[in-house]
Amino acid sequence: MTEALLISNLTKTYANNMQALSQVNLSVKQGDFFALLGSNGAGKTTMIGIICSLLNKSSGKVQVLGKDQSQHLNEVKRMIGLMPQEFNFNPFEPIEEILINQAGYYGIDRCTAKAQAKILLKRIELWDKRLDMAKSLSGGMKRRLMLARALIHQPKILILDEPSAGVDVEIRRSMWDFLRELNAQGVTIILTTHYLEEAESLCRNIAILDKGIIIEQTSMKKLLARVSQQVLILESVKRLPNTLPELDFKIELLDDYSIQVVLDEVSISQALNALSVKGIEIEHVRSAQNRLETLFLRLTSRKN
Repeated sequence: MTEALLISNLTKTYANNMQALSQVNLSVKQGDFFALLGSNGAGKTTMIGIICSLLNKSSGKVQVLGKDQSQHLNEVKRMIGLMPQEFNFNPFEPIEEILINQAGYYGIDRCTAKAQAKILLKRIELWDKRLDMAKSLSGGMKRRLMLARALIHQPKILILDEPSAGVDVEIRRSMWDFLRELNAQGVTIILTTHYLEEAESLCRNIAILDKGIIIEQTSMKKLLARVSQQVLILESVKRLPNTLPELDFKIELLDDYSIQVVLDEVSISQALNALSVKGIEIEHVRSAQNRLETLFLRLTSRKN
């Protein structure tokens, strides 16, 4: 299968001799949902800018669906949709016109663009506001408009730079559902985010960028498997006793109905069975830690 994105020895040095990227190699398969993570200043935005032809690289090679960016620039641009972090549309333009005009940059005629805009605006629940000025939208609505604009020319690759920054949980979850739909339809999605639970929930593969260098590229499943310890919050069916039993794992009383357990070599089922023997029946289990965040901090600190 041809890679959706293949980056080889990519380097970017700015005029002040600051090296933002150093010999970066990255591969993203077609149809993947891929997370590109890194702290502020790691080089994520620079890499996205180069992929989308917004920045010139210093050296290296970028291929999109088998096309060399340097040799097929316009074709590569048409295959990519970018949702940037910052709002960069005209706030005094009607929402529908923003999408139609964006489509025009890709040579799409107005009639076709209007039909596509209608589909997208209905899907993101902005159709009733299509004639409103963009400045009238809430922050969450503006995020959804940015996503629709990135999709108006039906790109094969969608790049999302902090897509859910500043939006509430309900809108974030709705956006996640839409992104899963797009990915199921074959759109390759590359996501950068500071919400690490977002990457863990959505993405199958991941690369971690630190100080312009890829320090890890693997599957999400393999990466998370490295976290042997689990910290869980368990909610009891009945009121818990003031004194908890001594078990083969650490246990701490949080409130009358909740305990926190730390599991190393003990599985969740073993812990639940042990608690049941002691008369503590658990009805709900949730994680008390972000496993991906734990790994991210471990990996970046190891490289520094």
